Amino acid sequence: MRARLRQIHVDGHTFRWRAALHSVQVNGFYHRAVYVRVWGSGGKNSQKLEADLLSAPGPYVVDNGYPTPADVRAVISYALGNGWQPEQRGGTFALSEREHGARFSLPGFLLVGPVRTAESAKPTAQVTRAYEAQQRG
Repeated sequence: MRARLRQIHVDGHTFRWRAALHSVQVNGFYHRAVYVRVWGSGGKNSQKLEADLLSAPGPYVVDNGYPTPADVRAVISYALGNGWQPEQRGGTFALSEREHGARFSLPGFLLVGPVRTAESAKPTAQVTRAYEAQQRG
């Protein structure tokens, strides 16, 4: 079954996007991992934007987070302001935790490194820090 591409308009440009859902276990509880992929008007021939998000309601809460179009718009706007060139042919622009995690914020989600491989870092500490910051703020 093919993934459904959705359409969104940002700053007068049309983008196509999809989000794939997975789960990651943190402290014995599952958090939703969302792999957001976006293409510009050149379709899948344009430079792809990748952002791996982890829903972050708290370290001990089972959740069902899913990005809204407003969340995807925030990801696109941030990427456009930080080097993504959707009109470029080919390639991938990844919003990584290492490069963008400190500056990028999206309520209810954390930007993480790829969480789909066995070698990926465990996001436990990041989820715990985000939850504690949310409780203080």
